Amino acid sequence: MDKPNEVSRRNFIKNTTGAAVALSIPAIIPASAFGANDRVRVAVLGVNGRGQSHISGFNALSNVEVATLCDPDNNILQKRAQEFEQKTGKKVKTENDLRKVFDDKTIDAVSIATPNHWHALAAIWACQAGKDVYVEKPGCHNLHEGRKLVEAAHKYKRVVQHGVQLRSSEALKEAVKHLRDGLIGNVYMARGLVYKWRPDIGDKGTEPIPAGLNYDLWTGPAEMKPFSRNYVHYDWHWHWNYGNGDIGNQGIHETDMCMWGLGVESFPDKITSSGGKFLWNDAKETPEVLSSSFVYTKEKKIIEFEVRPWMTNDEGGVGIGNIFYGSEGYMVVKGYDYYETFLGKDKKAGPSRKAGGDHYKNFIDAVVAKDPKLLNGPVETAHLSSGLAHLGNIAYRVGRALTFDNKTEKFVGDDEANKLLTRKYRSPYALPQVV
Repeated sequence: MDKPNEVSRRNFIKNTTGAAVALSIPAIIPASAFGANDRVRVAVLGVNGRGQSHISGFNALSNVEVATLCDPDNNILQKRAQEFEQKTGKKVKTENDLRKVFDDKTIDAVSIATPNHWHALAAIWACQAGKDVYVEKPGCHNLHEGRKLVEAAHKYKRVVQHGVQLRSSEALKEAVKHLRDGLIGNVYMARGLVYKWRPDIGDKGTEPIPAGLNYDLWTGPAEMKPFSRNYVHYDWHWHWNYGNGDIGNQGIHETDMCMWGLGVESFPDKITSSGGKFLWNDAKETPEVLSSSFVYTKEKKIIEFEVRPWMTNDEGGVGIGNIFYGSEGYMVVKGYDYYETFLGKDKKAGPSRKAGGDHYKNFIDAVVAKDPKLLNGPVETAHLSSGLAHLGNIAYRVGRALTFDNKTEKFVGDDEANKLLTRKYRSPYALPQVV
């Protein structure tokens, strides 16, 4: 079994930075990899929100069959199945229980778009069942889960793609190459920005479980709480039992870009966070406003991350994205597919580009070739970029500066903080300690 840093050091940069240029060239899949009727049969788990993009993204690929849709809310599930048939003219199998999907030998890969608290466990179970996995960000609900997911992917030799689709952008691959080649000099700092419109969600209280929803399955490994529309179906993001706030929601794209751009291949050793709920007296538990700093002492680099929920200015034209600072200039990354640079004291416009990519196709190419090295967002990113958000949240929750040991993946001398690296799991949805 790999030790914590061995996996990240060996694969994180190798698979994502050094491969950036090579991956800008379409992968050539040998003809022998395809059978006469070879199509990758995909099941989409969680079809209320982001899962709709998974369905359309995979359905657009000629060598993929979206074979099964799965969701514990049968009302939403049947609606999506009807929409799929209307759009494609084909019926699709439906399941409420993801375990039945894993038991289905005809399914080659699963695409996980469930709430965060299900991501890692579903992905690990899928690996154990011999399925390849596309898992939405964050790849894990807590840091311990991320390490176990990396272990499972390697042990079962599965292709596991993390849903950080900016890594498939041709423009952002080029941007990272510029950072490596010294376009803006010594790159010492990255900022991640998430300025999204997050209104008052109120407090809807509790009520009976609605017909058609298997609430036990929806809750899965999380603590069972009385049903509330404060959780189901979107606002779970703002409750620690299920979500990770916006740094662990939209923010994973930006934590990932920060780490990718800086070329760091481990967690920071110094973490501080502050923030809170200053606007709304609603049911949200996670902070509306959050400012986090992540210091890499040995590398002499720092990541700053900021979440703002409401009326705000942009920074450098960025509301959602990143800014990289170097000794000779700075780079602005806007969204998922655009960068621009400003060089020298006079901030002279440098290289810029807008170009996207297909993260779903990249996953399928790797599945067909049975080669995880082709992935733009390999499983290590599911642990590292998600873990960065978890570290920031933990520093906020305990209310003090923390020191982190990458060798043990534990906080130094802080039992309270270490307890938040994992969670209590609810039977029979427990995370396996030995994957």
